Amino acid sequence: MAEKTGRRVLVVDDASLVRRFYRDALERAGFHVEEALNGIEALEKLLAIPVDMMIVDVNMPRMDGFTFLHAVRRRDLPLSSTPALVISTEAGLQDFAAARAAGANFYLVKPVSPDELAECAAMLCGVPA
Repeated sequence: MAEKTGRRVLVVDDASLVRRFYRDALERAGFHVEEALNGIEALEKLLAIPVDMMIVDVNMPRMDGFTFLHAVRRRDLPLSSTPALVISTEAGLQDFAAARAAGANFYLVKPVSPDELAECAAMLCGVPA
């Protein structure tokens, strides 16, 4: 197991297998992982537990990823500047633009490898290589 980074990541995805995959990859890289099933649950968790980064799916029930990011970025709270990585199956230029407009800092297209995920999380969290 990797040395703990001390960084906490919130994974927001409605698919349990995807959350498990991300959790395994991130924990092996030394991150602490919190999970949420959708944007509403993620907002509740963010208000209770500070995180260093968010990984957000786009297509989710109750509140999709773009609506969630808009809600986070609109708030005048410290969490509004938390880095966000969007990971989606959507790969069009309009999808990248929509993610950026919602407040995403980075965008990856599924499937992602464990190494790619860990490297991106480290970069967004400022973890030294």
